[in-house]
Amino acid sequence: MFSRIKNIIMQQCDIKDIKPGLVLRYFLYLCAVILSCHLISIPAHSSEKYSTQQSSTTYQDEYTYANYQDVSIEHAYLDLAVNFEQHIIEGFVDLTLNIHKENTDELILDTRDLTIQSVLINTNNQWVNAKYQLGQTDEILGAKLIVNLTNSFNKQVQKVRVYYQSASHASGLQWLTAEQTASKNQPFMYSQNQPVHARSWIPIQDTPSVRMTYKARIRSNKNVLAVMSANNDPNTPKDGDYSFTMPQAIPAYLIALAVGDLHFQAMSDMTGVYAELPLLDKAANEFNNTQAMIDVTEKLFGGYRWGRYDLLILPPSFPYGGMENPRLSFITPTVIAGDKSLVNLIAHELAHSWSGNLVTNETWRDLWLNEGVTSYIENRIMEEIFGESRALMEQSLSIQHLQHQLTQLPANETILYVDLGGKNPDEAFTSIPYIKGQLFFMYLENAYGRAVFDKFLVQYFNDHAFKSVSSDSFMTYMEANLLNKHPDKVSKKKVVEWIFQQGLPTDTLKPTSNKFRLVDAQSHLLLNAQIKVNQLVTSNWTVHEWLYFINNLPRDLSIDEMITLDEHFDFTNSTNDEISHVWYLLALSNNYRVIMPKLEQYLLHIGRRKLIIPLYKALVKSESGFNFATKVYTQAKPFYHQLARNSVEMVLNEAKLKY
Repeated sequence: MFSRIKNIIMQQCDIKDIKPGLVLRYFLYLCAVILSCHLISIPAHSSEKYSTQQSSTTYQDEYTYANYQDVSIEHAYLDLAVNFEQHIIEGFVDLTLNIHKENTDELILDTRDLTIQSVLINTNNQWVNAKYQLGQTDEILGAKLIVNLTNSFNKQVQKVRVYYQSASHASGLQWLTAEQTASKNQPFMYSQNQPVHARSWIPIQDTPSVRMTYKARIRSNKNVLAVMSANNDPNTPKDGDYSFTMPQAIPAYLIALAVGDLHFQAMSDMTGVYAELPLLDKAANEFNNTQAMIDVTEKLFGGYRWGRYDLLILPPSFPYGGMENPRLSFITPTVIAGDKSLVNLIAHELAHSWSGNLVTNETWRDLWLNEGVTSYIENRIMEEIFGESRALMEQSLSIQHLQHQLTQLPANETILYVDLGGKNPDEAFTSIPYIKGQLFFMYLENAYGRAVFDKFLVQYFNDHAFKSVSSDSFMTYMEANLLNKHPDKVSKKKVVEWIFQQGLPTDTLKPTSNKFRLVDAQSHLLLNAQIKVNQLVTSNWTVHEWLYFINNLPRDLSIDEMITLDEHFDFTNSTNDEISHVWYLLALSNNYRVIMPKLEQYLLHIGRRKLIIPLYKALVKSESGFNFATKVYTQAKPFYHQLARNSVEMVLNEAKLKY
């Protein structure tokens, strides 16, 4: 071996002899280089020779402490009490384990700010105390809980019970007073687990790589109703003691709980709305196309496998548009527009019943496999229900938003298979996994035709139902079941470019809407003083055309021009939260301060990050705006969810350095 290495060095370096010590140093250096190539994550791949080497059984999710490759949770039973007075959840969780590695002697769980009271292990049908250790706290990961399994180990499934209490500031829970709700009668609590917040109220293996069934008993005040991402019975009486079953295996981030002054209204035999009474009728009327959406999605992509599909309308502090909790999507009230103009959000959350909930991204680096496929299916649903014209407008608006974000994000964050680099995975939820992912699937549909591509997706869902999938394994599957079966359509090199390289490929599809062309034509005439505002033909414009019109107005309009637009269309007083959002952004860029009282109320009563964070970013561009934003946030902070607080505080803290 020594002489072979020596000969290689002499040949490569064109020298006649080399000392033994240098041979050894070179050999060690070569080993280090080879090892680093295996350990370093390479964000972009340009070679067509790229192939998957790591399977789901060997890749470790970097955002969990769990030793899930040795032992994983098969089933969880939650027995919890909701304490509105102290803003805590307390009780225990039983975890049924599946041992994968012989002689596994410990179970590692994820926790964040939990008080662990005791840990038991079931041995021979008897619960006995177990040795456990709570690790040091990491700002993002929380603290690992290590449970010793030595005393109970055998090759059969084991059970572990953890008695615990959540913190009043648990990142995955929001507690609202009665005054902060729509009904003003009872307090409200809801969970938001995605991506890594389940660990803040359940000691669990908090990774999408692990799927489990669950049951729960939830106790609360008798005058509030508890609902979960499980089999909610619409006829459940409010008695303060509720039971739930989720028979399908799901990852921890899809376990969800809400408790409040909730009422139910059916929309069909398998769909309905839970909401506070002031919102119930409005929501049911707005979203009564839900059953039709289910029907068309089943026709396109196979059967719905979750039983019921209900919607829970949350308070406006909810930091997201929606959350795809199985059987019960959590929905922001900001999409109740009165004209169904924003129901694509319902299509999106429903689509997750196939892409995301049925087939799940293995880690948060693979988020595009959830959100890209879902955004593609969402648009297909909208086309089936509302027609191609509307679907094209929604595509165009999304792509315009993506193009803006591409100018704002660092280049290495524009990759589908993004390397998060240890950053908080909350920051992974940009337009990249959603819209760039959607564009990738639109590209494939265009290349293969809908008939072939739909068949591939149906097969993909069937073959991976109730499993978690990595980007590598998806690529391998697609190569075998799409690329190789239909050669000369799409190259592997092109797929690598989409998934592993920065930005958008040069041949990305650019769908355009004829209705938006007409908007552009009128805007051109207006901005060139060929027509006046009152001559714009807008009587048949939809919300999407209004959004496009405002989005594409110049950021240097005069105050007189802004006044004229506002006087004619009354944008400042719009009741559509999306229109208000884009108008306020335009107004801030043009220093149109008439909006400030309305903007203040908007920021005080809406906690959806998509709507408020761009406004805070626009405000802090000036010192007066920064002062206004700081004052408003001080008032809004108790109302905002922790995720929204984190985002707003990041904006304010960065701006504070300038002023």
